[in-house]
Amino acid sequence: MSEFVYPTAVRDMPEEDRPRERLARLGAEALRDAELIGVLFRTGTREVGAVALAERLLRHFGDLRALAQASLEEIREVKGIGAVKAVEIKAALELGKRLAVHTRPAATRIRGARDVADLLMLQFKEYETEHFKTILLNIRNDVLKVVDISSGALDGTPAAPREVFRKAVRENAGAIIVCHNHPSGDPEPSRTDIELTRLLCDAGATLGIPLLDHVVFGDGRFVSLKERGLM
Repeated sequence: MSEFVYPTAVRDMPEEDRPRERLARLGAEALRDAELIGVLFRTGTREVGAVALAERLLRHFGDLRALAQASLEEIREVKGIGAVKAVEIKAALELGKRLAVHTRPAATRIRGARDVADLLMLQFKEYETEHFKTILLNIRNDVLKVVDISSGALDGTPAAPREVFRKAVRENAGAIIVCHNHPSGDPEPSRTDIELTRLLCDAGATLGIPLLDHVVFGDGRFVSLKERGLM
């Protein structure tokens, strides 16, 4: 994040340089994160203007992702952020997340790990603990359903084969893909990930529901165990 700090209150800036006016003239994409938040705030405090207050908020949490994960109470811990501003920022960030879900490219047919990432990357980016999901596919590899298998602490989440395949059998799936995230942000498969994948491959072969891939998500990255030759 840029270290630029607004030196003055917005009202004291030339009109053409103010965030609201620049947004109307150039579009929202021309504004920095802090300026967009400042537009939401409208006013700052006696000490700092709206954009400087937004910069203080972003510096406190580090980035927008961490801010989106923060509770109202945590946001209000930032000096100058009261109940109203905390609610405004939470509402805006939630709208952004919902819009991203509605507008992301549909990936109803899975042709490879990239399609899995297009389908689930946004969800996994929001998780602070490990989550394990199963994608149920028909015989054409169209997505039937995404099933939450388990979620756990920072040190990992177990996924028993019977839990992974329970819904697959019930939904008459032709194949499955499993995926989980590493809260550390590093998607490199662990030894446990590899062993679990091979266990699930064996179980799928027995049930006649093949495991096509195991995708591990990190911070904006992913690794396919199939593409790595680990299954």
